[in-house]
Amino acid sequence: MGINTDTEERELVLRLIRGDQQAFCDLYSMYKERLIYFAMKFIKSPDFAEDIFHDTFVAVWQTRQFIDPEKPFRTYIYTIMRNRLLNIIRNIDMEDRAKAYISASAINSANETDAQVSADELRNIIQQAKSKLTPRQRTIFEMSREQNMTNPEIAERLEISLATVNDHISNALKTIRQFIEKNGINTGCVDFVVIFWLLS
Repeated sequence: MGINTDTEERELVLRLIRGDQQAFCDLYSMYKERLIYFAMKFIKSPDFAEDIFHDTFVAVWQTRQFIDPEKPFRTYIYTIMRNRLLNIIRNIDMEDRAKAYISASAINSANETDAQVSADELRNIIQQAKSKLTPRQRTIFEMSREQNMTNPEIAERLEISLATVNDHISNALKTIRQFIEKNGINTGCVDFVVIFWLLS
């Protein structure tokens, strides 16, 4: 990676830390192909690898305020991805989960349409998805996304650890995204951002 590219990436990271969604989307696009390729060295399902990639970038957004812009972002992002892969390999029956995921994806693809989902429809689906959360997850998720509280602020308000807050938000986002995907909505980069911040 050349000097100019490194400089441009550092600027994107600085914008990401400030909460710039376009910078997030640019980094998402920049790393998508190479991180999915990296994941597929460990798992053989492209769709499952992409699912792990999505979760990795959820973690990037949640922990953006802790990113050190003076250190290579690629090292940071690969470390998150690697740790997720190691946890999956260590704790999950990979073959069964991959088969189930591929089967579900095939059904969704067969029924997929190019129709645009209106903002009202999207809000309705998100509200349905939020109903799948545990009461604690929903409380923390709404404090984060609707009250715009930072994770440390939530931890202090609820008198719980920051790690617990991060876990609840990560699990809530995963539940919401999975619900949305099951309803046939594409969660590409733009929709990926919209879905998690277009809440009413």
